[in-house]
Amino acid sequence: MTAPQGSAATNLPPLEVHERDGLATIVLNRPSRGNALAADLVDALTAQIADLARRNDVHTLALRGAGANFCTGFDWSDLDAMSDGDLLLRFVRIELLLQAVATAPLRTVACVHGHAWGAGADLMVACDVRLACGDATFRFPGAAFGIILGTRRLAERIGTPQARAIVTDGREIEAPEALRLGLVTGLVASSPEEALAALPPPRVDRDTLAGIARATRAGMEDADLSNLVRSAARSGLGERLRRYRTNLRRTPS
Repeated sequence: MTAPQGSAATNLPPLEVHERDGLATIVLNRPSRGNALAADLVDALTAQIADLARRNDVHTLALRGAGANFCTGFDWSDLDAMSDGDLLLRFVRIELLLQAVATAPLRTVACVHGHAWGAGADLMVACDVRLACGDATFRFPGAAFGIILGTRRLAERIGTPQARAIVTDGREIEAPEALRLGLVTGLVASSPEEALAALPPPRVDRDTLAGIARATRAGMEDADLSNLVRSAARSGLGERLRRYRTNLRRTPS
């Protein structure tokens, strides 16, 4: 079953949801903007994940991106129109989305191609199974504009020293290194669609999956949100973001 959600018809961002034998795949379908996390896209993703998590007939939630990239992170398109308070709320909602993925009572899978940068990389990190195509690249640049988002979950995946180094230098990581670091759990030679279609079902039932999710949950959601809010609440958030954007534009490709 395919349920396209278009902004013109439903006032939601373009998502597609494909379902097959207990596997629900959410496709971020804003390729012209790199599937960047605009406010309405974040809200729609959060609502869709909550709906799938309530359903007993779904055992796996998968995420992939349409077009050239998985997700290029924060959507900068309306930055100049937002106050510091607006921006803080945007980041809070992104953190709540990441928590919804990380605590879902399902097997969660991300299949990454192209860029998974910023909050897009954090979205991938929140998933249990993290697959990368050969062209996938990863960056965690939030510290460059003073935002602490997803850092604890990253440290949980790859270890604290490596997470600190990656977050503070903001460098680009290619797929083979991501596998070596444990940032991704596997490399795929096929397209994201084919890789997800070939994904076998879990070996345990839906109730057991939910129980495992509860038993292994870190219980650090409030601390993660607090750290994010403290970093975003520092004065001059909008100015920091605009300065970072300007420096990006000046950086040779």
